[in-house]
Amino acid sequence: MRPRRFLIVVPPLVGHINPTVGVAAALVARGHQVAWVGNPELVGSLAGPGAEVLDCAVPGAPVVRAAGLRGPAALKFLWETFLIPLAEAMVPGVAAAVEAFAPDVMLVDQQAVAGAVVAMRCGVPWATSATTAAELGNPLAAMPKVDAWVRQLLLELEVRNGLATTAASPRYQCTYGDLRFSPHLVLAYSTAALSGEVAALRETLRYVGPSIAERPTDPAFPWHRLPDDRPLVFASVGTANSDAGASFLQACAEAIADRPHLFGVVADPTAAVAPADNVLAVPHVPQLDLLQRADAAICHAGQNTVCEALYHGVPLVVAPIRDDQPVVAQQVTAAGAGVRIRFAHARPTQIGTALDQVLTEPAFAAAARRIGESFRGAGGAAAAAEHLESLAYLESLA
Repeated sequence: MRPRRFLIVVPPLVGHINPTVGVAAALVARGHQVAWVGNPELVGSLAGPGAEVLDCAVPGAPVVRAAGLRGPAALKFLWETFLIPLAEAMVPGVAAAVEAFAPDVMLVDQQAVAGAVVAMRCGVPWATSATTAAELGNPLAAMPKVDAWVRQLLLELEVRNGLATTAASPRYQCTYGDLRFSPHLVLAYSTAALSGEVAALRETLRYVGPSIAERPTDPAFPWHRLPDDRPLVFASVGTANSDAGASFLQACAEAIADRPHLFGVVADPTAAVAPADNVLAVPHVPQLDLLQRADAAICHAGQNTVCEALYHGVPLVVAPIRDDQPVVAQQVTAAGAGVRIRFAHARPTQIGTALDQVLTEPAFAAAARRIGESFRGAGGAAAAAEHLESLAYLESLA
């Protein structure tokens, strides 16, 4: 196949950029040219200094939400205060990038919907990078008023940016009638073993498993502090939830401290955790390297952390906070790979009891290994690159 040009559109969210780093590397290894549209500093820190990043006025980090914001209020905040304003801010820059780079195909994160708007407006074929696989089954269908409200926001975004409605454009009509899912190709970094079958997206959905690429090493991480004779537990609430997670991480540390036969590593960016003899709290963690050694993980049920843990066969204690996390947590427990606890009521006792379960009952580790095998068998970044190549080839024939 002759070399093609792929443009990747991402929001300023680490968990949404990381999976596309591996995809980009696989495309480049196949001889294609790749450019990014996003925040140059953030993308460059994850994709490496050689990444070609076209700036489009993307902030370096999302708007901070109040720690107690949950449920519909959190969803309303996400769309009205972050995702729609982000899309409006990105559209001109994405359009300029398309003009300058002339991509054959665009890979658009499902929360960077400006990419979908511009792709449709310019007639460029596009694929969805589904980093929040919980949305694949349209969980808002159970809340029809909320679902209709989100669709209306997206429709109004299209109209403001010069598009006919999706219903009036059959070639680009999405399965759910919105910008989050391409009518051509939806790449999901999971498998049916965790996320289930999705009948509505049967024609376009391709499960490729986690897209895991090498990440910059952290020479400051104190590997020498980790013992070899005790089970290792990793605890994190991700980069976007540090505002809400300080007390939870401290409770995790206390639960581990109460179990001297364990050793814990806590990702603690706000320095909220009091150290203990068997607990290491550090601001930055080489997560992939650490998960290769971990025996259990405690987290907020973020898609990336969950999938990276299960990729390495690590069972989970999940305490979802908001957004897609409750759906991901349900997938983990339904698959038998972890125990769910309530984030708002998580105390050292509850966390410790759940941790004891996943460490001592073999079924949890067995389920985590089974899902990990399905992840590795799905092909990851290489499989995603193959699907994108196929899309580029088919569109060249159209």
